[in-house]
Amino acid sequence: MSIGGMVDGGGPAPDQDEERGRRRRGVRALVYGLIALLVLVLLAAAGVVIVTQQLGSQVGRYPSVFAPIDPSTRPADAAGQTFLLIGTDSRSPEPTTGTDAAPDAVFGSQRSDVIMVASIAEDGQSASIVSIPRDSYVDIPGRGQNKINAALAFGGPPLLIQTVEQLTRVHIDHYAVIDFAGFAQMTDAVGGIDVNVGQESERDGVVVPAGEQRLNGEQALVYVRERKSLPGGDLDRVRRQQAALRAFLEKALSSGTLSSPTGAYNLVDTVTRHVGVDDSLSNTGLAQLAFGMRDLRNSNVSFLTVPVTGTGTEGDQSVVYLDEGAGRDLWFAVNTDTVPQWVAQRPQEQLSDTPR
Repeated sequence: MSIGGMVDGGGPAPDQDEERGRRRRGVRALVYGLIALLVLVLLAAAGVVIVTQQLGSQVGRYPSVFAPIDPSTRPADAAGQTFLLIGTDSRSPEPTTGTDAAPDAVFGSQRSDVIMVASIAEDGQSASIVSIPRDSYVDIPGRGQNKINAALAFGGPPLLIQTVEQLTRVHIDHYAVIDFAGFAQMTDAVGGIDVNVGQESERDGVVVPAGEQRLNGEQALVYVRERKSLPGGDLDRVRRQQAALRAFLEKALSSGTLSSPTGAYNLVDTVTRHVGVDDSLSNTGLAQLAFGMRDLRNSNVSFLTVPVTGTGTEGDQSVVYLDEGAGRDLWFAVNTDTVPQWVAQRPQEQLSDTPR
């Protein structure tokens, strides 16, 4: 006979014994499950750290590019992240930036062929890329009036950053460089880029026909380098450079490249081997930047050229004159994360679907 769950002899009832056993087994299973989950999380985190360190360490670092600049002369830091993107054209098939650079490559030894101010909104939902034509006639601190692309040759990255900040009143957070050899390999890494070519181009036997084309790396170089045959000269080349960058981003973001772990790794591996950034951008910072842009879509990136009044000559140089008033409005929009609104009021300023 049992009384209050006890059987004769004082032991627990069989049904209670079984219930307690089930509870103990359940608790053990839960604990083991949590331990297993924790181990998996730690392994995954370790994998992310390893990949971040491995790929991030492939990025070339430019030392102390901001150190020589007097902080009191710099614009106030704004929300979001702003990069000064530089493309150098050594006319060499070998990389001159990143960890794949040729041993005798000298950073900053060439004039900057591409100058873009890329700004990512604080919420990571939109971005703008504003090109400054390399022949823009501007004041270079301590050097007087000259083409803006001379600043890199005169004083390296610090002087170019000073020149751009003085011109735009936009605080530059980071500095990034890629050369044309790297751009060609990045293009091939995404399987080519789709561009609507406004006018046929040819260089060294490589032809880029007019119309909708899928360009490989070699063809993409011909496309972005062409200037002399284009009616707008350097201004048309700037638009081609933007079109190529837009096509690259669209291919990377909308194709299966980034949705495939292997494809994403191969693309990031290629990109990191062919770019250089300032040494204040750590591997962790690169990973955080990429994570912060995870929701960015190509349709939310505005491709613009700083407003100009026309072209002319200074001495024996062909130059581009900037529209200071319209430029101030654009750079204010960049500083205040209002570029989409600026573009909505001036849709003609946005990069067209078929630049020359």
